[in-house]
Formats: sequence, C-alpha cells, structure tokens
Amino acid sequence: MRNILVLGAGLSSSALIKYLLDHSQEEDWNVTVADFSSDAAKAKTKNHPRSKAVSLDVKNESQRAEEIKRADIIISLLPPGLHFLAAMDCIRFKKNLITASYVSDQIKKLENDAVNGGILLLNEMGLDPGIDHMSAMQIIHFLKSENAELLSFKSYTGGLVAPEFNDNPWGYKFTWNPRNVILAGQGTAKFIRDGKYRYIPYSRLFKQIEIIEVEGLGIFDGYANRDSLAYRYHYDIENIPTLLRGTLRNHGFCEAWNVFIQLGLTDDSFVIENAVELTYSQFVEAFIPTTIEGKDLKSKVAAFYDVEADGEVMKKIEWTGIFDDVKINLENVTPAQILQDLLQRKWVLKQGDKDMIIMQHEFIFRGQKAEDGGQKKKIISSLVVKGDNAEFTAMAKTVGLPMGIAAKLILNGKIKLTGVKIPVMKEIYEPVLSELKSLGIIFSEKHN
Repeated sequence: MRNILVLGAGLSSSALIKYLLDHSQEEDWNVTVADFSSDAAKAKTKNHPRSKAVSLDVKNESQRAEEIKRADIIISLLPPGLHFLAAMDCIRFKKNLITASYVSDQIKKLENDAVNGGILLLNEMGLDPGIDHMSAMQIIHFLKSENAELLSFKSYTGGLVAPEFNDNPWGYKFTWNPRNVILAGQGTAKFIRDGKYRYIPYSRLFKQIEIIEVEGLGIFDGYANRDSLAYRYHYDIENIPTLLRGTLRNHGFCEAWNVFIQLGLTDDSFVIENAVELTYSQFVEAFIPTTIEGKDLKSKVAAFYDVEADGEVMKKIEWTGIFDDVKINLENVTPAQILQDLLQRKWVLKQGDKDMIIMQHEFIFRGQKAEDGGQKKKIISSLVVKGDNAEFTAMAKTVGLPMGIAAKLILNGKIKLTGVKIPVMKEIYEPVLSELKSLGIIFSEKHN
C-alpha cells in the first residue's frame, strides 16, 4: 500500500482529491488530506474508506515532518511561499513532491540535493503554469521535428464564468485564491516582440492590453504575465523574435480594474490602521487627490480616472459596493485586504454556477518544406473547459487533474526524472495530456 499526502484543501483541491480517491482501490493508495482546518479536509475526503483528514499547521516543523515521512509522495496545494517548507522535508526524507506553483528561487537551489537524493520536485504542474507548458511543448516539439522556424508564440489563459452564469457586470467570480487575483500583475511584465524587449509596469498593465478573439466565444482582454522571457530557455526557443504569455479576462474587466489600481486600492504594502472605524466610501475618499472635484464620490472617482460617471466602467465600480456608507469592520488590514474582503462577498460562485477555463496558444512559423514556399503559417490551439458546479469547477479540474495524473505516473515508475523540474519534456507531457484528453480536457487546433 502506498500513501499520498495532499497538503491543502482549498478551492482548487476538489478534483485532485476525487481523482486520487477514485483510483485508490485499483492503485492500492491511501490518501491523507491535511489542512489547517480539519473540517475543510473532511469536506473534501467525504469519509472515503481510503482517506484520512487531518488538521495540520504546516509551520509546525515536527507535525509537518511526521506527515511527510509517512507518505510516498506529497502534493502541495499550499500558498506558494510555503512549498519550500514541504520541499525541505521531502529532501530530508527522500520523498517526491508535486506543486502547481511557479518554481521559487528557494526551490531552484534544491536541484543538487534532489538529484543526489534521487527524488523529483515537480513544479508548475497545474493549469497555468502546467497544462499551458505541456500543450505548448507538444506543438513546439512537433514544429522542430518539421524543421519549421518558430517566429512568434503567444499564450493566454483565463479562469472565467461560463457565459450562461455570467450575472454580474464584471463577468468574473472567484474560483481560486482570491488574494492572488487581487494582487495579480504586481511587478513589471517582461516579454519580447519583434526581437525587442518590452516592459509594462504594473501602473499600465491593465490599460496596455491586447484584444484576444476566441472562436465561438467572442473577444476578451489579455494582459501580460510578469515574466515571459524565462520561457525562451524552458521551451528551448531562445532565438524566438516574439514570446508573450498572458491572462484573459472578459472584455471591459481590465479598464475597470485599473481604476482600483490607480486609486491604490490593490496596495498590499501598508496597513490602514483605523480601517475598523471607516466606511467604504471614507476609505475610497482618502485616496482621491484633494484637487479632484465632484458632486459625490462616484463623480470624483470618474473625474480622477477621466471616464463618464454613468459609463460602463463606473457601473462596474459602483456595483462592488465600494462607494457605500457601510462600515469596513476590519482591523489592521491593507487596502488590498479590504478590497479582497469586499469582493469575496460579491464575486461568489454560487452552488449552481459553472465556471470556464479558456487557454489559447498562437504559433506563427515559417515552414521549411518545399511545398511551404517559405510562407508564414499559423496554428491556433484552444482549450475550453466548463465546470460541473461550484465545487468541481473547471479551475479545480485543470489545476488538480494534472497533478493527480503525475502522481500516479511517478508512483508507478513511468516518470523517473530527478531534480527540480517543470513539465516540458515528453516523458511527462505525453502521458499526462493523453489521460487529460480521456477526461474531457481536449485542445482543438486550427491551421492557417
């Protein structure tokens, strides 16, 4: 019997845990789900006979080490900054680790320790990053086998609401860590276009967008992710002239979200010490320059951002309740935490709602075959996945299932890699994409 430890029972864990438990009998697995809240762990395991739900403070070194020591493989759904704690114990006890998060600088430094210990620290094994890497590499490797010259690669992914359940002016509801949504894009986006490095600071990120058309679904806003440049190395396309990775939102979202950014309401660097005494309207008023005039708070914000007070942008802002004379009732919180608390009550995925994942890759290349005549060609590879309900969301499926499949492959000796890795090699992406396809996560391709 083999033991799988899942660290974290949050929004993205449901499909992963169900997959592991559904395969536990045939694979002879026991699955332990550990979360700070034992109730959250119990809600996900549902008293399955091959499961165990435990309360775990991951910062408790002895408790954490004891659980990791008992496991054959660890899947971490912890906040990104806490993966390193699990990784250190995995090195110590020679256990394989899977996460859906970007490789941190701390984990990068464990490469030699992981190789020497004969273990795999597999990161970026979710949706984005994860499925995006695997699906892109499958086509990149195909183009290389055809001796094609890759000129441009753009990739956008969005976690959205399915159109039939889109019932708020933002077209957005939380299906993953709300804090990450509020803080998204902070830093400077870096990419390359037509052979030149391009940079977009956070202050312009949600204004300097691209309009992305997805066949059958319409147009979306696309904003650049923080660092696209590193993937020239990871994808082995160092000389590509154009490379951009980004995030999708429903059209109009970015312009409205930029209001919050320009006001300073997404700032997480300082505490509003008297927040508990403030109303939301007083909170916003404190960020508006005294030189801005207006008959009311809404018109002042509109004048500050230079949009119509009765236009679509301000309708989105007003809908959140940020102008209301309602007490915030939070102590020692940052502006970003105040905004997050408010939106968590507004952007709720109701039990009957369905979310939707969209991923779209665009490859522009020059074929080398005689019949191509040196002409530029294009491949559009698209993925659309809808959730089942508010628990088994498309986000949970696409984040969790790749990790579950990878865990099975590692435990069964089908993946034998060691070190710190992301899923860009055939040994990982071919079997994972094949099983995802059998589970309804299927890309469609259009060649031009």
